[in-house]
Amino acid sequence: MAAGTEGVRGLLALLVLGVLAAGGQGTTGFIKSPLSQKRLTQDSVELYCEAIGNPIPEIQWWFEGNEPNETYAQLWDGARQDRVKINATYNLHSTSTIYIANLTGDDSGTYECRASNDPDRNHLSKSPKVKWIRSQANVFVIERPDIQTQFTSTHGKLVLSCNLTEPHSAIDGHEWKYGDKILQTDTESSSVTTYEIEGKKEEHSGIYQCIFKTSPEIKGEINISVVPQVVAYKKSEHGNEGDTGVLTCKNPSFPPVSSWTWSRNGEQSIINGSGRYIIKSSGNKTELRILKLNIEEDTGDYQCIAINVFGTGEATVNLRVRSRLAALWPFLGIVAEVLVLVTIIFIYEKRRKPDEVLDDDDGGSAPLKSNATNHKDKNVRQRNAN
Repeated sequence: MAAGTEGVRGLLALLVLGVLAAGGQGTTGFIKSPLSQKRLTQDSVELYCEAIGNPIPEIQWWFEGNEPNETYAQLWDGARQDRVKINATYNLHSTSTIYIANLTGDDSGTYECRASNDPDRNHLSKSPKVKWIRSQANVFVIERPDIQTQFTSTHGKLVLSCNLTEPHSAIDGHEWKYGDKILQTDTESSSVTTYEIEGKKEEHSGIYQCIFKTSPEIKGEINISVVPQVVAYKKSEHGNEGDTGVLTCKNPSFPPVSSWTWSRNGEQSIINGSGRYIIKSSGNKTELRILKLNIEEDTGDYQCIAINVFGTGEATVNLRVRSRLAALWPFLGIVAEVLVLVTIIFIYEKRRKPDEVLDDDDGGSAPLKSNATNHKDKNVRQRNAN
């Protein structure tokens, strides 16, 4: 669908460019105009404008408020205490975007995109030969209604609720989200919506969002905050002597960790950069690196400790340091087993009794005697018959 829209826009641009080229230099036209929008206070709004011409036209943004005596005033990047951001590109045609953050009621009004490629368009004394062309959009900033939020934790269950007081338009449904994940949706028109979670709050901390499907949408947030629920990436780590040991901990809970510390055997605090220790912490993750592991000095329990505004949490990682020859022990064990087996076989062969060997030889010659006797008797019988 997006590809089709871009194709139509490109075709339109070519057609407009052809018409403008036929009309000569100084002409310009819009290929995309800003659209009117409704927004809530504290929200943001973004308007787009694209123009084409020969030469490439300049785009400006102007604003007229809703006050009776208010007139148009030009907007620039950084206006309204840096809440206004304007981004423009001029490549084959002109494209400009105006972004206004943290909207207030005073931001309601008419926004005008103006385009012109007349060389004298900004001259203070000369009148431009070609007038600025204009495209307008209205922005309505509505006072954000109050949403009362709360959550309760009883009997192993969390209940989250949002109550929209004095909705400004009809409610067509509700939605619950955790980050980008949609948890629940409905089409009810009630001003109250709830969401239930099985488990303790320590297992489901984070920012939950309730959305009322009005025009525009109204969103509320419920923060389930707990002390850091620190977990070790591995409860037991192994390293070879002389190598670098890496111990890792993370905090999957909310709010984020404000500071991380490490200690050894619950007593010795580890300072980053001291001796062979390097600590790297970023947000909800921390990592302790120990250079040139030593069997005697580094084997033991290490504690990673996290702190946020609600308290402290920690986890323990056990580090075992092995000798560099540890990898050879399995091979040496196999070699030893083979040597023992060969030795046992050799001793057994040496200690076999001599008569056991003779018995084996006699048993092998017995059938030959029996056969010889049988042949002799057969010859005797044959002679008697003759």
